[in-house]
Amino acid sequence: MIDVREIRHAHLFCGLGGGKKGFNRGKAQVGSMVARARCIGGIDSVPACISDYNRAGDGHGTVMDLFDREQYIAWHGHQPPSHWREATPDDIRRAFGGERPHIIFTSPPCKGFSGLLSSNRSISDKYQALNRLTLRGIWLSLEAYKDDLPEFFLLENVPLIQSRGKHLLQQIRTLLEHYGYAVALTTHDCGELGGLGQSRKRFLLVARQQEKVPAFLYQPRKKPLLPVGRVLERFPLPGDLSAGPMHRIPRLQWRTWVRLAFVEAGSDWRSLEKLQVVDGMLRDFGLMPEHEYRQGPFGVTAWQEPSGTIAGRSGPTNGKFAVADPRGETFKGGRGVLNWNETAGAVSGESLPSNGRYAVADPRIDPETGTYYGSYGVSPWKGPAATVTGSAAPSGGVRSVADPRFQSSDAWHQGQQLGVHRWDESTGTIGGQQNPAQGRFSVADPRVRDGRFNNIYRVVRMDQPSPSITGGNGPSAGGLAVADPRGNVFGGKYRVTGYDEPAGTVIGGSTTGQGAFAVADPRMKDSPNRHYNQFKLVDWEEHSKTVIGATRPGSGALSVADPRTGLGGRDRYITSAHYGVVDWSRHSNVISGSMHHDRGAGNVADPRWDEALPAAADKLVCMIRSLDGTWHRPFTTLELAALQGLVEPEEYLELSGTSDSAWRERIGNAVPPPAAEAIASIMYQTLLQAWSGETFLLSDTDIWVRDVAIALTMPGQVI
Repeated sequence: MIDVREIRHAHLFCGLGGGKKGFNRGKAQVGSMVARARCIGGIDSVPACISDYNRAGDGHGTVMDLFDREQYIAWHGHQPPSHWREATPDDIRRAFGGERPHIIFTSPPCKGFSGLLSSNRSISDKYQALNRLTLRGIWLSLEAYKDDLPEFFLLENVPLIQSRGKHLLQQIRTLLEHYGYAVALTTHDCGELGGLGQSRKRFLLVARQQEKVPAFLYQPRKKPLLPVGRVLERFPLPGDLSAGPMHRIPRLQWRTWVRLAFVEAGSDWRSLEKLQVVDGMLRDFGLMPEHEYRQGPFGVTAWQEPSGTIAGRSGPTNGKFAVADPRGETFKGGRGVLNWNETAGAVSGESLPSNGRYAVADPRIDPETGTYYGSYGVSPWKGPAATVTGSAAPSGGVRSVADPRFQSSDAWHQGQQLGVHRWDESTGTIGGQQNPAQGRFSVADPRVRDGRFNNIYRVVRMDQPSPSITGGNGPSAGGLAVADPRGNVFGGKYRVTGYDEPAGTVIGGSTTGQGAFAVADPRMKDSPNRHYNQFKLVDWEEHSKTVIGATRPGSGALSVADPRTGLGGRDRYITSAHYGVVDWSRHSNVISGSMHHDRGAGNVADPRWDEALPAAADKLVCMIRSLDGTWHRPFTTLELAALQGLVEPEEYLELSGTSDSAWRERIGNAVPPPAAEAIASIMYQTLLQAWSGETFLLSDTDIWVRDVAIALTMPGQVI
């Protein structure tokens, strides 16, 4: 029979309720005894925190200022209002519904202990008054329940409390020990306790009431940290309205966006020190806006824009029908590929592309061996082959082998007729039917190196006669080409006549024996501009040849080298051709129905591009493609809440108010619920053990809080 035991917990300086949420989720069981957690209340001085706290499950929150009068004046700089009064132990009991908690969790303000505050300000009267809340909160709670003390006290804060608040911790420890508690001062990583996507080092004071809980309290088990992408990939892109207002991107100054873009992923501001700046400009990099989506045919519609009207016929000339989808998700329609961890759709009788997705992205491919388990796969050389079936077709499974021996083998293959025998080997018997399996019938003849090649393709030396030219020139007919060592001497019409030689007479019919008709003209070396056909460029001061109806190479030079293209600078082309660029200050020419080369300049030099980049102090939301191809951006407020474990990415969260900065402060001060759950579960286990009469628990983790008497006998141990 299950024996359910209720464990009540309460929270001082409760914030938005992260600790409450984690303690409510804590679980433990000892034998048949099972823990069931219940929150009996929370106290905080910030109304917005209590509003959030009351929406985070059971346990009513109360707005209460725990300052004494002296602390109030030091913090606020003035006397409290007439209705204000100091909190008392009775106020603590009323806030907790008149019930006694088994565990009191305190998370007092950490501003005075934080490293974000300068050491000079941290010792000021104002922040010392804030720091003393750590001691006052525990004292009020002890006095409220001095007749029936809670089994556990916890105080959570930043690690620097151990140095900046050392004197306060000593007072708190002395106070708790006076009430019979064993105390441990420890630090832990909330990320490791809760398996979060962030590393969050915190200080934790844990006190165990020795008379009520004689068993040791063990530390929670640590979990591996999650990659930040594992958490954020479950969100829609920042700015998606479906995730609510907390998922909007902060508006940052343009200079901040640029700095983020140049910070290497996984690094910080030190990446910027690698950039070379010359005369106030980056030497090696520049920024330029990406081109807008094409607006006409073949255009792409931006993700956040509405598409055009869908006509009966959506041809390429009807407008933009493609969408730039930034979600990068698996395609959901026909021909799509399912994720490995997703279920496939129902397989219907006819699986057409429009019926859904039937392909699966299989992640089981071995990254080391490259083994693929479907058809056409290749087995690794060192791995076992698949089961040999009666039909070994390529589509029947992994039937191919990656054979590494090929690289070390001889150039010829030893087992097929397509192989080549070495010169000193005998060939196989030539059978009546030469199949690939019958052997090799080619021989590697080393005599080719000596120029010996006895078929028609060989070349005969000049001093040797060529063989007779027969009617059929087969490979065995011999060498019919002659290697002519006489160089430029070539008796046919394709030879080139020297410049000082007369060319041959041009006759009506030119055959190979008629002589040379081309002349090697050496004058091009002396005057590169001398070229007397129509491809020559005429100087600007010379007149061009008459343009006749038919232009042949002999018609003359018809192009003119116009020096005027340099007028007006190199930033534009001022001729009348339509490839010219019109200055921004001038009007463009009339655009005719057909923009031919003689219609004028049709392009405009737009200087406004330089104005496309914002000013350094302009606040905006933008996307800069960083050097690694990603978008470097700040976390959204909702993403920060998820990294704290306050909300799952699939859940909706909206805190009180409308200020991102106020939301972020409350989220940053919150106790991560998964870490609180881990702490609560180990405390619940110890409580059930004490209630069941057990005084010893075997655990593979270190002892968190041991008896004072034992601890004092072990020098160097923190208790």
